[in-house]
Amino acid sequence: MNTAARLGIYGAGLVLAFGGAFAIAAAVVPDATVAAWSQDDRGAHSDPATSTTAPPATTQEEQEIDVTGVTIAQSGFMIGPIDAPAQPGETSPLSFQILDGDGAPVTAFETAHGKDLHLITVRTDGTGYRHVHPELDPANGTWSLPWTWEAAGSYRVYADFTTTDATSITLSRMIDVVGTVEPQPATDVRLRDDVDSFDVTISGELTAGGASELTVEVARDGDPITDLEPYLGAFGHLVALRQGDLAYLHVHAHGDEPQPGDLAGPDVTFTAEAPTAGRYLLYFDFQVDGMVHTAQFVLDAIPPTGSAGTPDEPAGTDGDAEHDGH
Repeated sequence: MNTAARLGIYGAGLVLAFGGAFAIAAAVVPDATVAAWSQDDRGAHSDPATSTTAPPATTQEEQEIDVTGVTIAQSGFMIGPIDAPAQPGETSPLSFQILDGDGAPVTAFETAHGKDLHLITVRTDGTGYRHVHPELDPANGTWSLPWTWEAAGSYRVYADFTTTDATSITLSRMIDVVGTVEPQPATDVRLRDDVDSFDVTISGELTAGGASELTVEVARDGDPITDLEPYLGAFGHLVALRQGDLAYLHVHAHGDEPQPGDLAGPDVTFTAEAPTAGRYLLYFDFQVDGMVHTAQFVLDAIPPTGSAGTPDEPAGTDGDAEHDGH
């Protein structure tokens, strides 16, 4: 498969999701999860934790770059109510259905990156990130897997899939996990992460309103590694999150799709599209010796050349000087 074709397929399933900080430390989440709909009113009533109302008007940059993953419905598809454990430490299935325009469960999907559906969860402060793959019951269209929340809080749950007519869809719902919340929002830029025995760094600069090249390098015990294994059709997956609205954007890996037995490293390069200036949280999944690891980074996207700056950091402030250093 040539590079352009591979990128088109790969980009359908990889995304940027965005996490915002909690407003109050040690808050208590209400003793409730996402309310269920009946089969009859799925298409008529919104979920208390989310809304099908159209998102606020976007900036010019956002109109040029698709922002997805912030609604329960898109392109005639909807993610149904999510059943999941109500509190941390409790284990039970996390399950949901993808519904069509008539409210009927969808049971046929196009495989992308080796899976028919990718499930991503993240707490609203950017912690608790997981990228997993539930199983489909073809009899009733229910996706499920065993689940345990590690911490209380409000989480966005994303379902990323491709329809049989090759349409890429990302739908999401919010769900509350009961308990005392200890928010841990990102407060500083972070270009390096130690995960297990690996030292992982990211380089490159995010520029709002366009494509930016980012390179992740993996080392172990001070030596660059060369044994990155294929994982879901690539040598690494990069999911980025914009602080504030949990939006979901595309990230494309460079290079052709690896074949079984291929190895790579130490670098994996991506093209990322940031719709606006501001802070982004990035999660890099990679596999070595059959084990998947996740490194986490924090980057600030700078305004495009000639821009007046972000609402929080107008051009000419110290914030721009900080951005110029990343």
